[in-house]
Amino acid sequence: MSLESKIMEHMKEAMKAKNTVALEALRAIKSAIILAKTESGATDTLSEEDEVKILQRLVKQRKDSATIFTEQGRTDLAEPELAQIAVIEQFLPAQLSEVEVEAVVSKIISDGGFSGMAAMGQVMGQASKVLAGQTDGKTISTIVKKLLG
Repeated sequence: MSLESKIMEHMKEAMKAKNTVALEALRAIKSAIILAKTESGATDTLSEEDEVKILQRLVKQRKDSATIFTEQGRTDLAEPELAQIAVIEQFLPAQLSEVEVEAVVSKIISDGGFSGMAAMGQVMGQASKVLAGQTDGKTISTIVKKLLG
């Protein structure tokens, strides 16, 4: 079952349950999928990798918004953003913990013989490919800096 059909099923359930937060998050996913399909040069179907990237982007946008709202003392606006994150994350592959990410990055560094911050770009490139969809780029970057620094 494609992501788009899963979203439609969950939208129907959210409408029946009158769950406005879930419905808003699901509509955002559907909108992002439609936009990706209608971009110039795009095909009618999205790869699973593209779907994961879309979902990760939506989660990141909401995390950033929630952080800003919290910093400004607007928990009334931050809470719906956090609730939407929970809805969107249902459709993402299981996320790795920082310890698991650190183990993968450490292996990449040792296998490639990388050292120093000059190798950060190479390590980031490999780590991003290996960990695609399993964690966000910010986590990878933080761990790479820690291990190379």
